[in-house]
Amino acid sequence: MPGLLGFLPWIIYAVIATGDEWRWGAITGLVIALVLVALDRRAGKTWDMMVIETSAALFFACLTVLSLAAPHSPLTPYGPALVNVWLAGTAWGSMAIRRPFTLGIARTMAPKEVWETPQFYRVNAVITAVWAVAFTIAAISLTIVLNVSPHATTLVIAIKVLSFVLPAVFTAWYPKHVRRALAR
Repeated sequence: MPGLLGFLPWIIYAVIATGDEWRWGAITGLVIALVLVALDRRAGKTWDMMVIETSAALFFACLTVLSLAAPHSPLTPYGPALVNVWLAGTAWGSMAIRRPFTLGIARTMAPKEVWETPQFYRVNAVITAVWAVAFTIAAISLTIVLNVSPHATTLVIAIKVLSFVLPAVFTAWYPKHVRRALAR
């Protein structure tokens, strides 16, 4: 799925940014996000097709500055939760301005004649809402787990994985489901 490449900086950060390595995770996430934005722009993608990539560049720029300026910040252990807070904010914010972040991604895969239809918007609003809910639940869950049991690595990894895999599966399934329902 083309849009999932935009999550690469977040995924790489999740792998690298263990408690002591958040600086390297932030720097690596920033570099990957900037490369993705540059490659996407060079390929002719519009900004609405790169919401997650642009959001990643902003997040990792801020996190890089914070992690270098205050390497022992009390936020350090909460890096995984911060990622999901930011992603939830990105998703909910895109919904609030009536530009679900998945619209631009979906336009790269859907025929132009459906882009302005209410169904196309609705499908993307639902998909974006599912991502927003997943990120919100992950942010809350990770904050609790990292506060109560900071060494529960397996649980932290499970939450991280599920917060991406479940909405990704839904994203692949839902448009097909809607097309089948409309065909009936």
